[in-house]
Amino acid sequence: MDTYEAGDVTLQKVREYVWEIPREGGMNTPARVLASERLLDEISEDKTLEQLKNSTHLPGVTKYAICMPDGHQGYGFPVGGVAGIDTEDGCISPGAVGYDINCGVRMMRTNLSYDDVRGQEEELVESLFANVPSGLGGGGVVESDLATVDAILDRGMEWALEEGYAVPEDLAHCEDEGVRHDSDPSKVSQKAKDRGKNQIGSLGSGNHFLEVQRVTDTYLDDVAEAYGLEEDQIVVLIHCGSRGLGHQVCTDYLRKIEKAHGGLLSKLPDKELAAAPAGSHLAEDYYDAMCAAINFAWVNRQLVMHRTRKVFERVFDDDWESMGMDLLYDVAHNIAKKEMHTIDGEEKELYVHRKGATRAFPAGHPEVPGTYLDVGQPIIIPGSMGAGSYVLRGGEASMDLTFGSTAHGAGRVMSRTQAKKDYWGGDVQDELAQQHIYVKAQSGATVAEEAPGVYKDVDEVVRVSDALGIGDKVARTFPVCNIKG
Repeated sequence: MDTYEAGDVTLQKVREYVWEIPREGGMNTPARVLASERLLDEISEDKTLEQLKNSTHLPGVTKYAICMPDGHQGYGFPVGGVAGIDTEDGCISPGAVGYDINCGVRMMRTNLSYDDVRGQEEELVESLFANVPSGLGGGGVVESDLATVDAILDRGMEWALEEGYAVPEDLAHCEDEGVRHDSDPSKVSQKAKDRGKNQIGSLGSGNHFLEVQRVTDTYLDDVAEAYGLEEDQIVVLIHCGSRGLGHQVCTDYLRKIEKAHGGLLSKLPDKELAAAPAGSHLAEDYYDAMCAAINFAWVNRQLVMHRTRKVFERVFDDDWESMGMDLLYDVAHNIAKKEMHTIDGEEKELYVHRKGATRAFPAGHPEVPGTYLDVGQPIIIPGSMGAGSYVLRGGEASMDLTFGSTAHGAGRVMSRTQAKKDYWGGDVQDELAQQHIYVKAQSGATVAEEAPGVYKDVDEVVRVSDALGIGDKVARTFPVCNIKG
């Protein structure tokens, strides 16, 4: 059997692109990495593999903990990590969900072609930047109070529909139709609500962005047609999450769990994996609060999309319906959900933790929207500002290999601190402009942090996902203009 040596960790090759870290010591299961050797070289450069091994110490981990092809080091649990944990005798871990709860991405179609946009890129990027709130701190599409925040936490996209910021088709093309009914706003702290009330409809900073793209290639013509995608078409990608509210929910419950469940914490190799035992009141409270933050993030992306539609109406002097600005799909990246999965021939309910990973349900799965039931759930994989992004569909092998999951992006190879040492924002913008990609950001530092060179090769990430059958390649897009916080 082939092996791959990564410091103290030895991985055994199970088959092409599937590597296993055997169970040892306090590990409850093996761990698996889904990667080519080229990607494994990058994944093994930081603490990703150590964190993946650590995650198998969580009680109730089922089958194996998994690192996706875009995996990299996170806080406690690796980004690109997936773990299915028993809801009866396992646990739920805020660290395995992440601070930016329901950070996710959505793609909006248009019926505009690249020729319709050429020559207006700078006007478009300036207008988007002026009208879509971005950056650290407050400022959103709507001014709100705590009652509004509670309504959003409770009803998610249903609130957006009631208030005229969405149409029914937007909800139909969103994971879980944009609302987690398990939410309980009373489980979200006043401090979290205060942080969120002035950020509803805003990109934030870091790796969050709004990008106008053109479709350059389609691969599965029947699926591309079902998704309404064709070459040379303009689409819009929106990437953001639950802002300060979600961060505060994670922080609040990490501290509560550390205090209440110190016994369990003492058995875990990393404090950031702090977990509440299944059935405990903190497990229930965190799940309800997390679902509320999930609802907040869906509304956040919806309001950014609503404002984007208005900007396009002004720039192109047409209404958004005539321009076919319909939501293709919205997927969550940082989430834990109760899902039923077949384990050793038996149906079992699991908390499926996806941190920097995307749900990837195949054709025929009952949770795939009716529009896409025959072809599979859309998956959106953003690349860097200088590379393409991809649309995939949930692959047939995903339920068996990854609890119905795949990658969420290109995955970093460099820290933000190192990126700011190696890149200068102005230089990055100039280089992108030479490729006819127009970028506008709140600061040059943000552009430097997100320079194309700080990410893995998204083409390789997608190639591995496609080869494994967990996410099938449908279409590729390329940036036209991008705004960042």
